[in-house]
Amino acid sequence: MKNVSTLASADGKRLALTRRHGMYSLCCLLLAIMLLAWSAAARSFAVDTATPARTPPMGWNSWNHFGTAVTAADIRHAADALVSSGMAAAGYRYVIIDDGWQGERDARGVLHPNAKFPDMKALAAYVHAKGLEFGIYSSPGKRTCGGYAGSAGHEAQDARTFASWGVDYLKYDMCSFTRQLEGKPPARQVAMMKAAYLRMHHALDATGRPIVYALCNGGWGRIWTWGAAVGGNLWRSSADIRSNYQSMLFNATSQLGLQRYAGPGHWNDPDMLEIGNPGMDDPAMERTHMSLWTLLAAPLIAGNDLSAMNADTRAVLTNPEVLAIDQDPRGVQGRRVAQRGPIQLWARPLANGTLAVGLFNTLDHPLGATLDFEALGLHGAVPARDLWRHRDLGDIDTRRVFQVPAHGVILLELGVPAKS
Repeated sequence: MKNVSTLASADGKRLALTRRHGMYSLCCLLLAIMLLAWSAAARSFAVDTATPARTPPMGWNSWNHFGTAVTAADIRHAADALVSSGMAAAGYRYVIIDDGWQGERDARGVLHPNAKFPDMKALAAYVHAKGLEFGIYSSPGKRTCGGYAGSAGHEAQDARTFASWGVDYLKYDMCSFTRQLEGKPPARQVAMMKAAYLRMHHALDATGRPIVYALCNGGWGRIWTWGAAVGGNLWRSSADIRSNYQSMLFNATSQLGLQRYAGPGHWNDPDMLEIGNPGMDDPAMERTHMSLWTLLAAPLIAGNDLSAMNADTRAVLTNPEVLAIDQDPRGVQGRRVAQRGPIQLWARPLANGTLAVGLFNTLDHPLGATLDFEALGLHGAVPARDLWRHRDLGDIDTRRVFQVPAHGVILLELGVPAKS
């Protein structure tokens, strides 16, 4: 068949998936997943029920659309739109003000918001009244990336202020702190970043208020290896994302090999979603973006103009079957298991014993492709469900050819879910 690509195995491991009395053997599927040659084993975290971010945080952040021009009115409108669009019901809980809210400190050192945010406590109460959570932004440097007041030397004071306002989420961005790192040996740079993040972690803990702690340093110093140790619930593990396909794909593939550092309460973060923004508003690319982030167990922080969101973008952001993959309680980060030319195969094992699989076409024209069962650790026919089309496909095998759209994806769940 023309334009048909069969993936080459990335590891060569395989195990038979058999039928027993007309049912697929779940234990065989689980064993196949266990024996799949993940590049690193998923890390196990001891997390109690009070731990924030037991699943990847979901919400909306002001930066991608508003930058530092964001106002209190924008945040109220965003909270309204999260509810009216169905995003809140789908699980998007956090409304996060990024850079641009800060004023200056008074004689006692207390940080006040600027004129665009006349009453931060009232704004947080408005967000909470919608059933949502309230997020804010700061930096361990003297100044934020936008030149506003940072938290350097005022960590405990700012943490108390944030808690008094009702903050539930803090994005803590290196920004001007990086100037202190210039000229230092790499080991010293990492030690200084750890200390800076740890100071705010202790300050947040001392308030007694559960606050999700999001570390942002663009992956500098292999933060994924120590982010959890300094209290991070998520950490930026990539460069800043841009609103185009290549940037999105680069950030996704930069997560390969980081699986062991992710798990309940602690997540690798390839940056905010660009879904719905100019340059990433093609439906096929939107589904690809969402599929990669869900297979990576990544935080889902939207950044589009919610007031202008069209039906296609809303459908991508709120697809319940796709969101269930991202929020899977097992919390295993997926990986790319095979690639041949422009076709990539990604997979993620799920808590119910099934396997989430993404078949991606990186070219700008459609391609036909088949699944590489050997790379997935599968043999013989297996039941499949198309998660974007909400359709059971019946039993499929390596003969099934999928037509993958340009820059698009086929996202499947393979196997029979275990009964709870």
